[in-house]
Amino acid sequence: MKLTIPLFPLKTVLFPGGFLPLRVFEPRYLDMISSCLKNDTDIGVVMIRVGSEVGKAADTHEVGTLTNIDYFHRRNDGLLGVTLVGKQRFRILSRQVQSDQLILAEVELLEELPETIQVEEEYRPLVDLLKQIINQLEAPFTKFKPDYEDANWVSARLVELLPFELQDKQHLLTIDDARRRLQDIAVLLQKMDI
Repeated sequence: MKLTIPLFPLKTVLFPGGFLPLRVFEPRYLDMISSCLKNDTDIGVVMIRVGSEVGKAADTHEVGTLTNIDYFHRRNDGLLGVTLVGKQRFRILSRQVQSDQLILAEVELLEELPETIQVEEEYRPLVDLLKQIINQLEAPFTKFKPDYEDANWVSARLVELLPFELQDKQHLLTIDDARRRLQDIAVLLQKMDI
């Protein structure tokens, strides 16, 4: 399925089912959020390859995550607080930069991964690590509905929450096989000596 969506280029990676709290201040993104709330449309979160989160439109990676606005409020500092929730991965087919530097992209939704892929016994220590991390989190992460038996859910949350290099996180987002993603996470953790 193809969609045209506004992109929110960020120096982060979000998976389906994940939460992303943001402080929004740039006019183009305030307008984008207002439009998406008014029209009940989605936003594409995609990692920056070259450039910045502010100013001129950044060059982005091709694979990102379709999100919707889960929560928003005006913060005490005058900025808009927004929490996005990941829905489905996409691949960018084409993009157009508007005069305000907002990027509109035609995207193709990637096939959803199977509902549940059992976490194999050798990756149980990763589940234990994830439980420790999640038990220390505050809102909005307290809204997680944990599924510690599902390799898709476990691997996605680990990638989002562990301090991996952004390029590694982006690579892991492109992997369609949750067991392979867990295997790659285990290798990265060994390199980090965690």
